[in-house]
Amino acid sequence: MSAGQVYVLAANEVRLRLRRLSTLAALLAVVAVSWAMITDTGSGRALMVLKDARVLYTSSALAMGSATMASLLFSLAGFYLARGRTGEDLRSGIGGVIGASAAGNSLLVASRWLGALAFLVLLLGGFMLTTFACHLLRGDGPLQPLVYLQTYVLMLLPMAMFAASCAVLCDSWSPLMGKAGDLLYFVLWMAQLSIGAAVEKGGADPLLALGDFTGMSAALASLRGHADTAALGIGMMPFQAALAPVELPQWMWSAGAVRERLLSGLLALLPLLPAVLLFHRFSPDRVKAGKARRRRSPLAVLDGWLRPLARAVQPLLRLAARLPGLPGQVLAEACLVLASAPSAIAMLGACLAGGLLLPASVLPGLLAGAVAYWGILCSDCSTRDATCGCAALGAAVPGGEGRRFLRQWGAALLLGTLFVAPVLLRWSVAEPVRAGAALAGLVALAGCAALFGQLSRTPRLFLGLFLFGLYVMVNAKGMPMLDVVGFHGDATARSALAFFAAGLAALAAGIGWSRRARG
Repeated sequence: MSAGQVYVLAANEVRLRLRRLSTLAALLAVVAVSWAMITDTGSGRALMVLKDARVLYTSSALAMGSATMASLLFSLAGFYLARGRTGEDLRSGIGGVIGASAAGNSLLVASRWLGALAFLVLLLGGFMLTTFACHLLRGDGPLQPLVYLQTYVLMLLPMAMFAASCAVLCDSWSPLMGKAGDLLYFVLWMAQLSIGAAVEKGGADPLLALGDFTGMSAALASLRGHADTAALGIGMMPFQAALAPVELPQWMWSAGAVRERLLSGLLALLPLLPAVLLFHRFSPDRVKAGKARRRRSPLAVLDGWLRPLARAVQPLLRLAARLPGLPGQVLAEACLVLASAPSAIAMLGACLAGGLLLPASVLPGLLAGAVAYWGILCSDCSTRDATCGCAALGAAVPGGEGRRFLRQWGAALLLGTLFVAPVLLRWSVAEPVRAGAALAGLVALAGCAALFGQLSRTPRLFLGLFLFGLYVMVNAKGMPMLDVVGFHGDATARSALAFFAAGLAALAAGIGWSRRARG
């Protein structure tokens, strides 16, 4: 394995990723998120607040605050954006050519990892450039690129390395190539966040902190030397304008913190060792494009047990055959989703029964669980035809390519409405604004699921952003624009209309893109 070979293969990996339309969508999302998190202090909120006083938007404060928020986002979404290259090789047939080549496993794994890492670093670079623009517009004091670069490298580079390593491992071992790998990484991500919380309370072992690749524990430890972290808030926090602003020092990282992050970066390479040893090398007896997907799913066994439940949708399929036009196609698409995942039928029954029988105080938790399951379920709606090689067959349906996006969006929205229907009915009487917000949030999420799936032809773009957004929605209280589906009752009529408009905008964009692709 020569350096030249690794460079050529890694550069090709980056080119393939940059040519995806999903990369443009991800970059636009990164720009929007980074711009939104650095709020104008005239609104009464700031990125960092210490003892109810805002922290001045100096380079050190904006670098630390934005890197902390970026770590939360990219440590989860970066994994889903980085993985999936093996699936593309299997679907295109190039996997057999790669497997028969003279390149060794180490060369292939190393080039895939470097390509994924470079892709994530480019996205992080776009995030940092957007933060620069926010600093020039809203910052206090001069823009100091070296301060930003130090914080971003120490906090975000080990995180990106670990996400890329896990993505390559999951693509190299067939049992983790599907949603089993997605779920496992989500559990690892939650575990890393718990390390940061333990550090904040002072109860984390120093060696355990090395496993926090997100850098949250290191950031809190660095901030603790300059401020009271118990009174520190990060992320669009309200402050008292009457209090004097607080200024952080220019350089925040000690030698010990730098050493800790370097060690974390080395530990982030460990998943590459089993990736090399377990790499399937596209061998037909170890991984197949069709069978591997069913074998990889963590719900495969449960769906097999519940297969008789699929018969429950047969009357609905007969009804869909009688309904004319788009309504019949939407109903048939929804029935196909339920029939292919019988566990969704059981979950739907549980949500309907729970929404009718459980006390009102439990409904927000039920809604959170129902939306989480529905989001994971509908992430495949707009990508199933391409994944199964049925895109041409789906285009032959009356309405063809033009109606494909509409029926997939309608099916996702119909299923989401069914999952939360009892909650909506009960809230429509007691809390009509909250019920309207929940419905508007479903419209927005269904639009994003269908649009992102159509643009990227993979469910992982929406899935990664959805899981991160769900985490934020569940934990953010008192902010209407983050209460997308009314979890906390903070949503207002204005926020509900904003999400409804966003859902319609996503629908219009998807229709426009499908017509362009058809033309």
